[in-house]
Amino acid sequence: MVDVLNIIKNAGSVGIAGHVNPDGDCVGSTLGLYNYLKKNYPDKKVSLFLEEPQEIYSYLKGIDEIITPEKETGRDESFDVFFVLDCGSADRLGFAGKYLETSKETICVDHHVSNTGFCKYSVIEPDMSSTCELLYKIFNGEGLDIEIAKCIYTGIIHDTGVMQYSCTSPETLRVCASLMEFGFDASWIIEKSFYEKTYIQNQILGRAILESVIFMDGNCIFSALDQKIMDFYGVTGKDMDGIVSQLRYTKGIHCAVFMYEKEPMVFKVSLRSDSMIDVAKIASKFGGGGHVRAAGFTMSGTAHDIINNISGDIEKELNANSDA
Repeated sequence: MVDVLNIIKNAGSVGIAGHVNPDGDCVGSTLGLYNYLKKNYPDKKVSLFLEEPQEIYSYLKGIDEIITPEKETGRDESFDVFFVLDCGSADRLGFAGKYLETSKETICVDHHVSNTGFCKYSVIEPDMSSTCELLYKIFNGEGLDIEIAKCIYTGIIHDTGVMQYSCTSPETLRVCASLMEFGFDASWIIEKSFYEKTYIQNQILGRAILESVIFMDGNCIFSALDQKIMDFYGVTGKDMDGIVSQLRYTKGIHCAVFMYEKEPMVFKVSLRSDSMIDVAKIASKFGGGGHVRAAGFTMSGTAHDIINNISGDIEKELNANSDA
């Protein structure tokens, strides 16, 4: 493994970024590293670039110090070391991507099997439950405090579905146990950041389930929300968390597909599966990526065009694994 901490020691300035539309693991890992550096290397200039996280993560230290696109306008700087966390490709960095070109050293820390290895140094371990668990390994569990522990715990909770997903290993549980020893309210974090939804979020979830369609002989389910429906409920992409997973919980379903319209005729597509289907393989074919059981991509066309495009690949996965 790349000696990340040794590279940091020789840096005067450090930049950190994560992927667009940051989820729990992205927010937790970037803030976890940010707070770790501020605590253990107070002499270094540290900057974190990220799209505005959801309000559910407001309990994490340093969230108000994030440089969002609105705050970043007009900045022109380079870093001795620039970290990219939980991001599989350069084009998913959004507004922070320019720092890959201007920084002296670039390091990617990620657990996505689809990572393209786009930085000078890569620490990529697909067997890890989350980038946050990998970050804990890099820190060797040392130099933490309660605020850093909360960040890492949050990311692990979100990327494992509160320890429900197949990426959860015995070591993942041991890491969480170690983090909980710092004394934060672990149950509160799970309830507030993972399970709790606003009334509007529950409404849009209900709409997505109501209009879902089962296809491929009952093995798959999909639902799509266009911009007109989203405008009616007053929701954005940030309100869609958990919908695709809820669809996957339908009895007998091996693969769930959920999509919402980002702009006219352009959909963000999320895939979830069980052991029958490798959705990362499917997402990669269409320019996306992710995990074996959870992945996504963006595609142009109507919702039905997109389903027709990916159905063949889903069927191949189903047939290959049903025969195995």
